[in-house]
Amino acid sequence: MMERPVVERRAAALIDHTTAIQAENVHAWFDRLHALRGITMTIPERKVTAVIGPSGCGKSTFLRCLNRMHELVPGARVSGAVLMDGRDIYTPGVDPVQVRRRVGMVFQKPNPFPTMTIYENVAAGLTLAGEGSRKTLDEIVEQSLRAAALWDEVKDRLRKPGTSLSGGQQQRLCIARALAVSPEVLLMDEPASALDPASTLRIEELARDLAKDITIVIVTHNMQQAARVSDFTAFLLDGELVEYGPTNDLFTKPRERRTEDYITGRFG
Repeated sequence: MMERPVVERRAAALIDHTTAIQAENVHAWFDRLHALRGITMTIPERKVTAVIGPSGCGKSTFLRCLNRMHELVPGARVSGAVLMDGRDIYTPGVDPVQVRRRVGMVFQKPNPFPTMTIYENVAAGLTLAGEGSRKTLDEIVEQSLRAAALWDEVKDRLRKPGTSLSGGQQQRLCIARALAVSPEVLLMDEPASALDPASTLRIEELARDLAKDITIVIVTHNMQQAARVSDFTAFLLDGELVEYGPTNDLFTKPRERRTEDYITGRFG
């Protein structure tokens, strides 16, 4: 009997977990540049999935395909399917704004809204949608800041600008802003790459804690960080998924030579 491909064998380890997102044969382009080539993988619910690979391999592009942000780039397009609850988010008639509400995102560089207070930053998504009384907003802002491990640091200065916070605090503020609209999945694109070691540790601890309630997908250039924080890891190279499986297995006994070469520093 012919042996199953490596990615398929390793993906079998995911079948005991409820699926949050299923990517099926996802291709992505920037004009003529073919950035992703047939990515198929299951992202399990309420786990941390890390995406690793060298610069330019398609990590961030893949992340943005999961909540329809890739299509915002002029000349960009996607083919294949991204399923949530069995429905392709790219089906005509699916509202991309609602997709991005269900699948939130935190970027590499903290980006609090510069003209808004800490409170207004957290409440921004709800305010824009015209949702919630003042009492409800107060409750959600506090809950979100607590979930982002920031409440105790800012509870007495909610009317101060979001930009008055330190870099690590600003990133946690952006996480609180994403959490305020109750996403099912949170995408994190190298969220600690611009932070000091102490702030990085806080973000890693936060990702692990948040995964008790929501699904986390984190792109990182730091393999040690992926090993520390994630339950599953996907290795991308030249727009292709080389290997995907439980993090400990991928780092200690990779089945693909290219994976081993990358994690041992032979390239990348």
